[in-house]
Amino acid sequence: MHHTSIKTLGELKTAGYTSRSIKEELRENLIQRLSRKETVFEGIWGYEETVIPDLERAVLAGHDVNLLGLRGQAKTRLARLMVKLLDEYIPFIAGSELNDDPFNPISRYGKDKVHELGDATPIAWLHRDERYSEKLATPDVSIADLIGDVDPIKAATLKLPYSDERVIHFGLIPRSNRSIFVINELPDLQARIQVALFNILQEGDIQIRGFKIRMPLDIQFVFTANPEDYTNRGSIVTPLKDRIDSQIITHYPKTLDISKRITQQEARIKQAQRAAVSVNEIAKDLVEQIAFEARKSEYVDAKSGVSARLTISAYENLVAAAERRSIINGEKNTDIRIADFIGVVPAITGKVELVYEGEQEGPGIVAQNLIGKALRTQFIHYFPDPDKFRKQKEKSPYKKVSDWFGEGNTVDLLHTMPQAEFEKALKAIPGLSELINEFHKNKDQATKLFMMEFALHGLAEYSLISKHNLTAGLQFKDLLSSMFTLPRPGEEEDDDDEIAGGKF
Repeated sequence: MHHTSIKTLGELKTAGYTSRSIKEELRENLIQRLSRKETVFEGIWGYEETVIPDLERAVLAGHDVNLLGLRGQAKTRLARLMVKLLDEYIPFIAGSELNDDPFNPISRYGKDKVHELGDATPIAWLHRDERYSEKLATPDVSIADLIGDVDPIKAATLKLPYSDERVIHFGLIPRSNRSIFVINELPDLQARIQVALFNILQEGDIQIRGFKIRMPLDIQFVFTANPEDYTNRGSIVTPLKDRIDSQIITHYPKTLDISKRITQQEARIKQAQRAAVSVNEIAKDLVEQIAFEARKSEYVDAKSGVSARLTISAYENLVAAAERRSIINGEKNTDIRIADFIGVVPAITGKVELVYEGEQEGPGIVAQNLIGKALRTQFIHYFPDPDKFRKQKEKSPYKKVSDWFGEGNTVDLLHTMPQAEFEKALKAIPGLSELINEFHKNKDQATKLFMMEFALHGLAEYSLISKHNLTAGLQFKDLLSSMFTLPRPGEEEDDDDEIAGGKF
């Protein structure tokens, strides 16, 4: 329909336009998309067989929806993508603040216009992007904000008595008529405000003060809620939950590949960083593994969850750490190192809620522990499991490396070490290059260098050698000798930096 050429109600009738409710609109457009095998919720990964089918069934059923899940599970993103299921444009009575349907006006303004002008009633067109409203449920939200209240200034300006419904200032919900309306973090909404939603959800009408008005609103409601909120801050009152037709449970990515796809899609990496820093797939996997380790860590509150935003921020920090190192050293191009993961720590500390034991250790130590756990988990995907050689040390592929450290040798790998020094330090370790050539002989030189550093960290996580935090980097040395020697100047005390699983 050529919306630009239709300006009046009469022209709309001539064009054969048929009104339909927003739920019918969503349903019919979804049917078309599914029939054409089109992706409905683009950019959402890991929900293809779980959440998205549930949401599509809810739309087909004409249900209002509550998306229930921990933080960082794309609940709001899903709600916003529902806009794509709306018609591109719909007509409404020009000047109406409630987006009145020209064929079925609900406001006093809309009814008066149609009664007064008939087919000459002016028509405007609303784009689907303007048919989405979102409100974060905060403790200061009032009924006036959501539903409306008497406006004394409007009454005085129009010289109307308070009994006239034209003095009402409508809230967000009525002004979202014929739109998708989202309330984020529903449990944070005060119970008395939740009660005010009863009639809107069940009957589609609103109640404001003492006015006798029935206003059948046409709204698709989507709520989001975090199960943690039910106990810590608030709850959804039972009659309101009863009126929300479908509750859909969201979840975190179930595989590393899905998690990595989300991170790579959402991370804000500048073009200059992409040109200057090369990130291999192993490093990307390590970033994702940190989140998986956090979600099962004894130090992290599982009820709070670990947001997907952790890995996004971590990846951005990782690239930034490598970029900073290249700038300091005057190197135009650089490859990611394990040492750059020190930059990931700030992305972890602010995004995990710690239990009592974690608080005792401290967020920085827990973050380093999680990185260490990720290194340990990923290590055996690329190298033989060191635990299999505990009783057969002579057959261990790591024997030459661990023996060299056992002779009292140490290696310092600083965070901003120039590439030439970094390469020289790693290649000076007997047996390390041979180890990489044995298991990764077809890799390019940059990846082999990364694997050499990775191998050192892996051996430290499996307690074949030890690693210790220096002021500006890490030191690798023999495990036993480190237990009987005092820290050198610039080296931090072991007890301050180590918890189960090794130190980063």
